[in-house]
Amino acid sequence: MMNPTTNRRRFLKLTAAGTLASLAGPFGLPTARTALAAPKSPAASTADTLIILWMAGGMAHTETFDPKRHAPFSAGMKADEVLCTFPAIDTAVDHIKISEGFEKTAAVMDRGTLIRSHVLGDLGQILHSRHQYHWHTGYEPPQTVAAPHFGAWVAHALGPLNAAVPAFIDIGQSYEGNGEAEELKAFQTGGCLGSQFNPFRVPDPRQAVNVVRPPTGMSEKRFRQRFQTLGKLVAASPVDKQVRDAQFEALLRASDDAYRLMESPAARAFDLSLEPKESYDIYNTCKFGLGCLLARRLVEQGARFIEVTTEYGPFLQWDTHDNGHTRLAKLKQEIDAPIAQLIRDLESRKLLDRTMIVLASEFSRDCLVEGKPDRKVPDQVDQPAVINELKFYGMHRHFTSASSVLMFGGGAKQGFLYGKTAPERPCTTIENPINITDLHASMYAALGIAPDYQVEIEQRPFYVTKDGKGTPRKELFG
Repeated sequence: MMNPTTNRRRFLKLTAAGTLASLAGPFGLPTARTALAAPKSPAASTADTLIILWMAGGMAHTETFDPKRHAPFSAGMKADEVLCTFPAIDTAVDHIKISEGFEKTAAVMDRGTLIRSHVLGDLGQILHSRHQYHWHTGYEPPQTVAAPHFGAWVAHALGPLNAAVPAFIDIGQSYEGNGEAEELKAFQTGGCLGSQFNPFRVPDPRQAVNVVRPPTGMSEKRFRQRFQTLGKLVAASPVDKQVRDAQFEALLRASDDAYRLMESPAARAFDLSLEPKESYDIYNTCKFGLGCLLARRLVEQGARFIEVTTEYGPFLQWDTHDNGHTRLAKLKQEIDAPIAQLIRDLESRKLLDRTMIVLASEFSRDCLVEGKPDRKVPDQVDQPAVINELKFYGMHRHFTSASSVLMFGGGAKQGFLYGKTAPERPCTTIENPINITDLHASMYAALGIAPDYQVEIEQRPFYVTKDGKGTPRKELFG
Protein backbone atom coordinates (compact mmCIF):
# COMPACT_ATOMS: atom_id res chain seq x y z
CA MET A 1 0.00 0.00 0.00
CA MET A 2 1.32 3.46 -0.95
CA ASN A 3 2.52 5.75 1.84
CA PRO A 4 0.11 8.74 2.16
CA THR A 5 3.00 11.19 2.31
CA THR A 6 4.38 9.76 -0.93
CA ASN A 7 0.98 10.23 -2.56
CA ARG A 8 0.82 13.86 -1.47
CA ARG A 9 4.28 14.56 -2.78
CA ARG A 10 3.24 13.01 -6.07
CA PHE A 11 0.27 15.37 -6.19
CA LEU A 12 2.61 18.32 -5.85
CA LYS A 13 4.74 16.96 -8.68
CA LEU A 14 1.76 16.31 -10.94
CA THR A 15 0.22 19.70 -10.48
CA ALA A 16 3.53 21.48 -10.87
CA ALA A 17 3.85 20.31 -14.44
CA GLY A 18 6.44 22.92 -15.32
CA THR A 19 9.21 22.03 -12.90
CA LEU A 20 12.83 22.32 -13.95
CA ALA A 21 13.00 18.56 -14.46
CA SER A 22 10.86 18.87 -17.59
CA LEU A 23 12.22 22.05 -19.10
CA ALA A 24 12.93 20.57 -22.52
CA GLY A 25 12.89 17.44 -24.61
CA PRO A 26 10.13 15.37 -26.22
CA PHE A 27 8.24 14.77 -22.97
CA GLY A 28 8.45 18.38 -21.79
CA LEU A 29 6.03 21.23 -22.22
CA PRO A 30 5.59 22.92 -25.61
CA THR A 31 8.67 24.62 -26.95
CA ALA A 32 9.15 27.00 -29.84
CA ARG A 33 9.41 23.94 -32.10
CA THR A 34 6.04 22.49 -31.03
CA ALA A 35 2.97 24.21 -32.41
CA LEU A 36 -0.25 23.08 -30.77
CA ALA A 37 -3.35 23.09 -32.93
CA ALA A 38 -6.38 24.84 -31.51
CA PRO A 39 -9.10 22.40 -30.45
CA LYS A 40 -11.59 21.88 -33.25
CA SER A 41 -15.32 22.06 -32.75
CA PRO A 42 -16.40 18.51 -31.97
CA ALA A 43 -18.22 16.70 -34.75
CA ALA A 44 -21.45 14.95 -33.91
CA SER A 45 -20.62 12.90 -30.83
CA THR A 46 -22.38 10.20 -28.87
CA ALA A 47 -20.21 10.43 -25.73
CA ASP A 48 -18.83 13.16 -23.49
CA THR A 49 -16.69 10.89 -21.33
CA LEU A 50 -14.57 7.80 -21.95
CA ILE A 51 -13.54 5.18 -19.37
CA ILE A 52 -10.96 2.57 -20.35
CA LEU A 53 -10.89 -0.53 -18.18
CA TRP A 54 -7.42 -1.90 -18.88
CA MET A 55 -6.79 -5.62 -18.37
CA ALA A 56 -3.01 -5.29 -18.10
CA GLY A 57 -0.92 -8.31 -19.01
CA GLY A 58 -2.83 -10.05 -21.79
CA MET A 59 -6.43 -11.24 -21.32
CA ALA A 60 -7.05 -14.57 -23.07
CA HIS A 61 -10.11 -14.18 -25.30
CA THR A 62 -11.01 -17.87 -25.18
CA GLU A 63 -11.06 -17.78 -21.36
CA THR A 64 -13.17 -14.64 -21.04
CA PHE A 65 -15.50 -13.25 -23.70
CA ASP A 66 -15.03 -15.69 -26.59
CA PRO A 67 -15.33 -19.18 -25.05
CA LYS A 68 -14.55 -22.25 -27.11
CA ARG A 69 -14.85 -25.97 -26.52
CA HIS A 70 -14.36 -26.60 -22.80
CA ALA A 71 -11.83 -29.20 -21.70
CA PRO A 72 -12.00 -29.88 -17.91
CA PHE A 73 -8.69 -30.55 -16.19
CA SER A 74 -7.63 -34.15 -16.01
CA ALA A 75 -4.12 -35.35 -15.27
CA GLY A 76 -2.69 -36.85 -18.45
CA MET A 77 -4.76 -34.70 -20.84
CA LYS A 78 -3.10 -33.55 -24.05
CA ALA A 79 -2.17 -29.88 -24.24
CA ASP A 80 -3.47 -29.49 -27.78
CA GLU A 81 -6.94 -30.44 -26.53
CA VAL A 82 -7.13 -27.38 -24.28
CA LEU A 83 -9.02 -24.53 -25.93
CA CYS A 84 -10.95 -23.21 -22.97
CA THR A 85 -10.57 -24.08 -19.29
CA PHE A 86 -13.93 -22.54 -18.31
CA PRO A 87 -17.39 -23.59 -19.53
CA ALA A 88 -19.53 -21.06 -21.38
CA ILE A 89 -22.45 -19.34 -19.66
CA ASP A 90 -25.54 -17.57 -20.98
CA THR A 91 -25.83 -13.79 -20.97
CA ALA A 92 -28.72 -11.36 -21.15
CA VAL A 93 -28.43 -11.63 -24.95
CA ASP A 94 -29.62 -14.91 -26.44
CA HIS A 95 -26.88 -15.24 -29.08
CA ILE A 96 -23.95 -14.20 -26.86
CA LYS A 97 -22.19 -16.53 -24.43
CA ILE A 98 -19.16 -15.69 -22.31
CA SER A 99 -17.08 -17.77 -19.93
CA GLU A 100 -17.87 -18.89 -16.41
CA GLY A 101 -16.89 -16.40 -13.71
CA PHE A 102 -18.48 -13.41 -15.41
CA GLU A 103 -22.03 -14.00 -14.27
CA LYS A 104 -22.64 -10.38 -13.26
CA THR A 105 -21.12 -9.00 -16.45
CA ALA A 106 -23.24 -11.50 -18.39
CA ALA A 107 -26.33 -9.93 -16.87
CA VAL A 108 -25.54 -6.52 -18.38
CA MET A 109 -24.42 -7.67 -21.83
CA ASP A 110 -27.66 -6.31 -23.23
CA ARG A 111 -26.30 -2.81 -22.53
CA GLY A 112 -23.25 -3.11 -24.75
CA THR A 113 -21.27 -4.39 -27.71
CA LEU A 114 -18.86 -7.32 -27.68
CA ILE A 115 -16.07 -7.18 -30.26
CA ARG A 116 -14.43 -10.57 -30.82
CA SER A 117 -12.19 -9.64 -33.74
CA HIS A 118 -9.66 -7.16 -32.39
CA VAL A 119 -6.30 -7.93 -34.06
CA LEU A 120 -3.07 -6.66 -32.50
CA GLY A 121 0.09 -5.49 -34.22
CA ASP A 122 3.13 -7.44 -35.36
CA LEU A 123 5.95 -5.88 -33.35
CA GLY A 124 8.55 -8.60 -33.60
CA GLN A 125 9.45 -10.10 -30.22
CA ILE A 126 6.31 -9.80 -28.12
CA LEU A 127 6.86 -7.53 -25.14
CA HIS A 128 4.11 -6.19 -22.92
CA SER A 129 5.47 -2.66 -22.76
CA ARG A 130 5.77 -2.40 -26.56
CA HIS A 131 2.23 -3.66 -27.13
CA GLN A 132 0.82 -1.47 -24.38
CA TYR A 133 2.60 1.52 -25.91
CA HIS A 134 1.09 0.62 -29.30
CA TRP A 135 -2.41 0.20 -27.91
CA HIS A 136 -2.42 3.37 -25.82
CA THR A 137 -0.85 5.68 -28.39
CA GLY A 138 -1.83 4.07 -31.68
CA TYR A 139 1.81 4.10 -32.80
CA GLU A 140 4.35 1.30 -32.90
CA PRO A 141 7.47 1.98 -30.87
CA PRO A 142 10.03 3.34 -31.25
CA GLN A 143 8.95 6.71 -32.63
CA THR A 144 10.99 9.81 -33.43
CA VAL A 145 8.12 11.79 -31.88
CA ALA A 146 6.86 11.12 -28.36
CA ALA A 147 3.40 9.73 -29.10
CA PRO A 148 0.72 11.00 -26.70
CA HIS A 149 -1.48 8.66 -24.68
CA PHE A 150 -5.06 8.35 -25.90
CA GLY A 151 -6.23 10.34 -22.88
CA ALA A 152 -3.81 13.17 -23.66
CA TRP A 153 -5.27 13.52 -27.15
CA VAL A 154 -8.77 13.65 -25.66
CA ALA A 155 -7.69 16.32 -23.17
CA HIS A 156 -6.02 18.34 -25.92
CA ALA A 157 -8.91 18.10 -28.38
CA LEU A 158 -11.81 18.59 -25.97
CA GLY A 159 -10.47 19.99 -22.70
CA PRO A 160 -12.13 19.26 -19.36
CA LEU A 161 -15.87 18.84 -18.95
CA ASN A 162 -15.64 20.38 -15.49
CA ALA A 163 -12.87 22.97 -15.11
CA ALA A 164 -12.20 21.71 -11.59
CA VAL A 165 -11.61 18.07 -12.67
CA PRO A 166 -8.45 17.03 -14.57
CA ALA A 167 -9.28 16.08 -18.15
CA PHE A 168 -7.06 12.95 -18.11
CA ILE A 169 -7.04 10.74 -15.01
CA ASP A 170 -5.14 7.47 -14.62
CA ILE A 171 -6.18 5.16 -11.77
CA GLY A 172 -4.37 2.13 -10.38
CA GLN A 173 -0.93 1.96 -11.97
CA SER A 174 1.98 2.38 -9.58
CA TYR A 175 5.63 2.61 -10.59
CA GLU A 176 7.35 1.86 -7.30
CA GLY A 177 8.89 -1.60 -7.27
CA ASN A 178 7.80 -2.23 -10.86
CA GLY A 179 10.51 -3.76 -13.03
CA GLU A 180 9.12 -2.07 -16.14
CA ALA A 181 8.27 1.34 -14.68
CA GLU A 182 10.27 3.31 -17.25
CA GLU A 183 8.64 1.44 -20.12
CA LEU A 184 5.20 2.24 -18.71
CA LYS A 185 6.06 5.90 -18.24
CA ALA A 186 7.00 6.11 -21.92
CA PHE A 187 3.36 6.04 -23.02
CA GLN A 188 1.57 7.38 -19.94
CA THR A 189 2.33 10.97 -20.87
CA GLY A 190 1.16 13.89 -22.95
CA GLY A 191 4.08 13.14 -25.27
CA CYS A 192 4.60 15.78 -27.92
CA LEU A 193 1.50 17.65 -26.74
CA GLY A 194 3.36 18.69 -23.60
CA SER A 195 3.45 17.85 -19.92
CA GLN A 196 0.27 19.78 -19.21
CA PHE A 197 -1.54 16.90 -20.90
CA ASN A 198 0.07 14.25 -18.69
CA PRO A 199 -2.36 12.17 -16.63
CA PHE A 200 -3.45 13.15 -13.15
CA ARG A 201 -2.31 9.93 -11.51
CA VAL A 202 -4.04 8.12 -8.66
CA PRO A 203 -1.76 5.09 -8.11
CA ASP A 204 -3.94 3.64 -5.35
CA PRO A 205 -7.67 4.44 -5.27
CA ARG A 206 -7.78 3.34 -1.64
CA GLN A 207 -5.78 6.48 -0.85
CA ALA A 208 -7.23 8.70 -3.56
CA VAL A 209 -8.25 11.43 -1.12
CA ASN A 210 -4.59 12.07 -0.33
CA VAL A 211 -3.80 13.24 -3.86
CA VAL A 212 -6.16 16.23 -3.53
CA ARG A 213 -4.80 17.46 -0.21
CA PRO A 214 -1.60 19.29 0.68
CA PRO A 215 0.79 17.19 2.78
CA THR A 216 -0.06 16.82 6.45
CA GLY A 217 1.00 19.89 8.37
CA MET A 218 1.28 22.11 5.29
CA SER A 219 -1.10 25.05 5.20
CA GLU A 220 -2.75 26.20 2.01
CA LYS A 221 -0.70 29.40 2.26
CA ARG A 222 2.55 27.44 2.32
CA PHE A 223 1.30 25.27 -0.53
CA ARG A 224 0.79 28.38 -2.65
CA GLN A 225 4.20 29.71 -1.67
CA ARG A 226 5.83 26.55 -3.02
CA PHE A 227 4.27 27.14 -6.41
CA GLN A 228 5.45 30.75 -6.33
CA THR A 229 8.98 29.56 -5.59
CA LEU A 230 8.82 27.12 -8.48
CA GLY A 231 7.67 29.96 -10.70
CA LYS A 232 10.71 32.04 -9.75
CA LEU A 233 13.02 29.09 -10.50
CA VAL A 234 11.45 28.65 -13.93
CA ALA A 235 11.58 32.38 -14.66
CA ALA A 236 15.30 32.45 -13.80
CA SER A 237 16.25 29.25 -15.63
CA PRO A 238 19.06 29.53 -18.23
CA VAL A 239 17.06 28.32 -21.25
CA ASP A 240 15.58 29.85 -24.36
CA LYS A 241 13.08 32.63 -23.49
CA GLN A 242 10.28 31.03 -25.50
CA VAL A 243 10.80 27.72 -23.71
CA ARG A 244 10.97 29.48 -20.34
CA ASP A 245 7.81 31.49 -21.03
CA ALA A 246 5.91 28.36 -22.05
CA GLN A 247 7.09 26.58 -18.91
CA PHE A 248 6.13 29.49 -16.70
CA GLU A 249 2.66 29.77 -18.21
CA ALA A 250 2.17 26.01 -17.81
CA LEU A 251 3.26 26.22 -14.18
CA LEU A 252 0.73 28.96 -13.51
CA ARG A 253 -1.99 26.90 -15.15
CA ALA A 254 -0.97 23.84 -13.14
CA SER A 255 -1.04 25.73 -9.86
CA ASP A 256 -4.41 27.28 -10.70
CA ASP A 257 -5.74 23.83 -11.55
CA ALA A 258 -4.44 22.44 -8.26
CA TYR A 259 -6.11 25.15 -6.20
CA ARG A 260 -9.32 24.86 -8.19
CA LEU A 261 -9.56 21.11 -7.63
CA MET A 262 -8.71 21.22 -3.92
CA GLU A 263 -11.24 23.99 -3.26
CA SER A 264 -13.96 22.46 -5.46
CA PRO A 265 -16.79 20.18 -4.31
CA ALA A 266 -15.41 17.80 -6.95
CA ALA A 267 -12.55 16.96 -4.57
CA ARG A 268 -15.05 15.00 -2.48
CA ALA A 269 -15.27 12.45 -5.30
CA PHE A 270 -11.77 11.25 -4.33
CA ASP A 271 -12.87 10.43 -0.80
CA LEU A 272 -14.25 6.91 -1.06
CA SER A 273 -15.13 6.90 2.63
CA LEU A 274 -18.12 9.06 1.66
CA GLU A 275 -19.60 6.26 -0.44
CA PRO A 276 -22.52 4.42 1.23
CA LYS A 277 -21.31 1.13 2.70
CA GLU A 278 -23.67 -1.03 0.66
CA SER A 279 -22.32 0.42 -2.57
CA TYR A 280 -18.70 0.49 -1.39
CA ASP A 281 -18.79 -3.19 -0.47
CA ILE A 282 -19.83 -4.20 -3.99
CA TYR A 283 -16.81 -2.47 -5.48
CA ASN A 284 -14.42 -3.45 -2.70
CA THR A 285 -13.11 -6.62 -4.34
CA CYS A 286 -9.58 -5.33 -4.93
CA LYS A 287 -7.67 -2.22 -5.95
CA PHE A 288 -9.20 -2.35 -9.44
CA GLY A 289 -12.71 -2.65 -8.04
CA LEU A 290 -12.30 0.51 -5.98
CA GLY A 291 -10.79 2.15 -9.06
CA CYS A 292 -14.10 1.51 -10.82
CA LEU A 293 -15.91 3.14 -7.90
CA LEU A 294 -13.63 6.16 -8.07
CA ALA A 295 -14.22 6.37 -11.82
CA ARG A 296 -17.99 6.42 -11.31
CA ARG A 297 -17.70 9.17 -8.69
CA LEU A 298 -15.46 11.20 -11.01
CA VAL A 299 -17.86 10.81 -13.94
CA GLU A 300 -20.56 12.23 -11.69
CA GLN A 301 -18.33 15.29 -11.23
CA GLY A 302 -17.71 15.79 -14.95
CA ALA A 303 -14.52 13.84 -15.70
CA ARG A 304 -13.58 13.69 -19.38
CA PHE A 305 -11.23 10.67 -19.67
CA ILE A 306 -10.39 8.00 -17.09
CA GLU A 307 -8.33 4.85 -17.33
CA VAL A 308 -8.68 2.24 -14.60
CA THR A 309 -6.09 -0.52 -14.80
CA THR A 310 -5.73 -3.88 -13.12
CA GLU A 311 -2.09 -2.68 -12.96
CA TYR A 312 0.69 -4.12 -15.03
CA GLY A 313 3.64 -5.81 -13.39
CA PRO A 314 5.76 -8.60 -14.89
CA PHE A 315 4.14 -12.01 -14.26
CA LEU A 316 1.28 -10.41 -12.29
CA GLN A 317 -2.46 -10.05 -12.91
CA TRP A 318 -3.29 -11.04 -16.53
CA ASP A 319 0.36 -11.82 -17.29
CA THR A 320 -0.37 -15.49 -16.72
CA HIS A 321 2.74 -17.41 -17.70
CA ASP A 322 1.78 -20.14 -15.25
CA ASN A 323 -1.27 -21.31 -13.31
CA GLY A 324 -3.44 -19.70 -15.96
CA HIS A 325 -6.74 -21.27 -14.98
CA THR A 326 -6.32 -20.73 -11.24
CA ARG A 327 -5.25 -17.13 -11.62
CA LEU A 328 -8.04 -16.25 -14.04
CA ALA A 329 -10.63 -17.69 -11.68
CA LYS A 330 -9.39 -15.25 -9.03
CA LEU A 331 -9.17 -12.31 -11.44
CA LYS A 332 -12.75 -12.84 -12.54
CA GLN A 333 -13.93 -12.81 -8.93
CA GLU A 334 -12.16 -9.47 -8.48
CA ILE A 335 -13.40 -7.63 -11.57
CA ASP A 336 -16.81 -9.11 -12.41
CA ALA A 337 -18.95 -7.31 -9.82
CA PRO A 338 -17.23 -3.89 -10.12
CA ILE A 339 -17.56 -3.82 -13.93
CA ALA A 340 -21.23 -4.74 -13.84
CA GLN A 341 -21.95 -2.32 -10.98
CA LEU A 342 -20.19 0.54 -12.79
CA ILE A 343 -22.49 0.02 -15.75
CA ARG A 344 -25.62 -0.25 -13.59
CA ASP A 345 -24.69 2.80 -11.51
CA LEU A 346 -24.05 5.00 -14.53
CA GLU A 347 -27.27 3.79 -16.10
CA SER A 348 -29.33 4.53 -12.98
CA ARG A 349 -27.81 8.02 -12.80
CA LYS A 350 -28.67 8.70 -16.47
CA LEU A 351 -24.96 8.94 -17.33
CA LEU A 352 -24.36 5.79 -19.36
CA ASP A 353 -25.79 7.21 -22.59
CA ARG A 354 -23.01 9.82 -22.72
CA THR A 355 -20.27 7.75 -21.06
CA MET A 356 -18.45 5.14 -23.12
CA ILE A 357 -16.76 2.27 -21.25
CA VAL A 358 -14.17 0.22 -23.16
CA LEU A 359 -12.59 -2.93 -21.70
CA ALA A 360 -9.47 -4.13 -23.52
CA SER A 361 -6.01 -5.70 -23.20
CA GLU A 362 -2.71 -5.50 -25.11
CA PHE A 363 -3.16 -8.98 -26.63
CA SER A 364 -4.68 -12.38 -25.95
CA ARG A 365 -3.21 -15.75 -24.93
CA ASP A 366 -3.12 -19.32 -26.15
CA CYS A 367 -1.86 -22.57 -24.70
CA LEU A 368 0.34 -23.46 -27.69
CA VAL A 369 0.63 -20.59 -30.20
CA GLU A 370 3.02 -17.68 -29.61
CA GLY A 371 2.17 -14.61 -31.71
CA LYS A 372 0.21 -15.40 -34.86
CA PRO A 373 0.08 -18.81 -36.55
CA ASP A 374 1.57 -17.29 -39.73
CA ARG A 375 4.01 -14.96 -37.93
CA LYS A 376 5.34 -17.00 -35.04
CA VAL A 377 7.95 -15.59 -32.71
CA PRO A 378 10.21 -17.50 -30.28
CA ASP A 379 8.26 -19.29 -27.56
CA GLN A 380 8.60 -17.67 -24.14
CA VAL A 381 7.01 -20.49 -22.14
CA ASP A 382 7.55 -24.23 -22.23
CA GLN A 383 4.36 -26.23 -22.66
CA PRO A 384 4.46 -29.98 -22.03
CA ALA A 385 2.62 -32.04 -24.61
CA VAL A 386 0.83 -33.87 -21.78
CA ILE A 387 -0.56 -31.92 -18.81
CA ASN A 388 -0.12 -33.64 -15.47
CA GLU A 389 -0.06 -30.56 -13.22
CA LEU A 390 -2.71 -27.86 -12.78
CA LYS A 391 -0.11 -25.10 -13.25
CA PHE A 392 0.12 -25.97 -16.97
CA TYR A 393 -3.67 -25.87 -17.39
CA GLY A 394 -4.54 -22.50 -18.91
CA MET A 395 -3.46 -19.98 -21.52
CA HIS A 396 0.01 -18.60 -21.00
CA ARG A 397 1.54 -17.84 -24.41
CA HIS A 398 1.13 -14.43 -26.04
CA PHE A 399 -1.42 -14.47 -28.88
CA THR A 400 -1.97 -11.44 -31.13
CA SER A 401 -4.24 -12.82 -33.86
CA ALA A 402 -7.49 -12.17 -31.97
CA SER A 403 -8.66 -10.40 -28.83
CA SER A 404 -11.95 -9.36 -27.24
CA VAL A 405 -13.10 -5.82 -26.48
CA LEU A 406 -16.22 -4.78 -24.59
CA MET A 407 -17.96 -1.44 -25.21
CA PHE A 408 -20.80 -0.07 -23.11
CA GLY A 409 -22.69 3.21 -23.36
CA GLY A 410 -21.67 6.32 -25.24
CA GLY A 411 -23.62 5.36 -28.33
CA ALA A 412 -22.40 1.76 -28.63
CA LYS A 413 -25.04 -0.65 -29.84
CA GLN A 414 -26.80 -2.66 -27.18
CA GLY A 415 -26.71 -6.45 -27.16
CA PHE A 416 -24.52 -6.43 -30.28
CA LEU A 417 -21.88 -8.97 -31.30
CA TYR A 418 -19.21 -7.89 -33.77
CA GLY A 419 -16.64 -10.12 -35.41
CA LYS A 420 -15.89 -13.81 -35.17
CA THR A 421 -12.98 -16.13 -34.43
CA ALA A 422 -12.35 -19.71 -35.49
CA PRO A 423 -13.98 -22.37 -33.26
CA GLU A 424 -10.83 -24.51 -33.21
CA ARG A 425 -7.14 -23.74 -32.75
CA PRO A 426 -5.70 -21.49 -33.88
CA CYS A 427 -8.63 -19.32 -32.74
CA THR A 428 -7.83 -16.49 -35.14
CA THR A 429 -10.09 -13.71 -36.37
CA ILE A 430 -12.11 -14.86 -39.37
CA GLU A 431 -14.74 -12.11 -39.66
CA ASN A 432 -14.65 -8.29 -39.41
CA PRO A 433 -11.08 -7.84 -38.16
CA ILE A 434 -10.51 -4.48 -36.45
CA ASN A 435 -7.01 -3.24 -35.71
CA ILE A 436 -5.90 -0.65 -33.16
CA THR A 437 -6.07 2.23 -35.64
CA ASP A 438 -9.72 1.64 -36.52
CA LEU A 439 -10.70 0.78 -32.94
CA HIS A 440 -9.20 4.08 -31.80
CA ALA A 441 -10.89 5.93 -34.65
CA SER A 442 -14.22 4.47 -33.51
CA MET A 443 -13.64 5.54 -29.91
CA TYR A 444 -12.52 9.02 -30.96
CA ALA A 445 -15.55 9.31 -33.26
CA ALA A 446 -17.85 8.65 -30.30
CA LEU A 447 -16.25 11.68 -28.62
CA GLY A 448 -16.52 13.80 -31.75
CA ILE A 449 -12.80 13.75 -32.57
CA ALA A 450 -11.88 13.19 -36.23
CA PRO A 451 -9.29 10.49 -37.03
CA ASP A 452 -7.12 13.12 -38.77
CA TYR A 453 -7.06 15.53 -35.84
CA GLN A 454 -3.46 16.70 -35.69
CA VAL A 455 -0.76 18.90 -34.21
CA GLU A 456 2.32 20.22 -35.96
CA ILE A 457 5.62 18.88 -34.67
CA GLU A 458 8.90 19.90 -36.29
CA GLN A 459 6.87 21.38 -39.16
CA ARG A 460 5.15 18.06 -39.77
CA PRO A 461 1.63 16.90 -38.88
CA PHE A 462 1.25 14.27 -36.18
CA TYR A 463 -2.17 12.65 -36.10
CA VAL A 464 -4.44 11.26 -33.44
CA THR A 465 -4.64 7.97 -35.39
CA LYS A 466 -1.72 6.56 -37.33
CA ASP A 467 -1.14 8.82 -40.36
CA GLY A 468 -4.64 10.18 -39.81
CA LYS A 469 -6.08 7.17 -41.62
CA GLY A 470 -8.20 5.54 -38.93
CA THR A 471 -11.68 4.51 -40.10
CA PRO A 472 -14.48 4.49 -37.51
CA ARG A 473 -16.61 1.36 -37.65
CA LYS A 474 -20.04 2.94 -37.84
CA GLU A 475 -21.70 -0.44 -37.42
CA LEU A 476 -20.63 -0.44 -33.74
CA PHE A 477 -22.93 2.49 -33.01
CA GLY A 478 -26.61 3.16 -33.32
